[in-house]
Amino acid sequence: MKLDNPILRILSLYLVLAMLLLSLPSQGWAMFMPSSQTAPTRQTDVITIQKALESSVVKQRLMDYGFSSKEAMSRINKLTDKEIHQFAGNLDSLQAGADGVDALIFLVLVAIIVVVVLEATGHKVIVR
Repeated sequence: MKLDNPILRILSLYLVLAMLLLSLPSQGWAMFMPSSQTAPTRQTDVITIQKALESSVVKQRLMDYGFSSKEAMSRINKLTDKEIHQFAGNLDSLQAGADGVDALIFLVLVAIIVVVVLEATGHKVIVR
């Protein structure tokens, strides 16, 4: 490919310089951090759990199983720090009504994009 066009020359020079600059290592800084900033404490995890227990849906579910919010909190307070952290982490990842529909929508969109790209490049897509 000839670079007779001045725009192509400038663009290729820019790309070469950008790749060179991006390949240089960046300067890193290391320092000590207080332990309160590195990992969530038991108190923050318990607050997360309390917020979840205050939800009307969760309260109703607990009542269906024969527990009150106070009974549930008393049982939670008996757990170890590791168990409370794991439970709070699981609560953070939960969403109301999440049942994998997002993953299905994502897969359908990827399939549509693949079909559009194949059709645009001249390949035939045959669905039987």
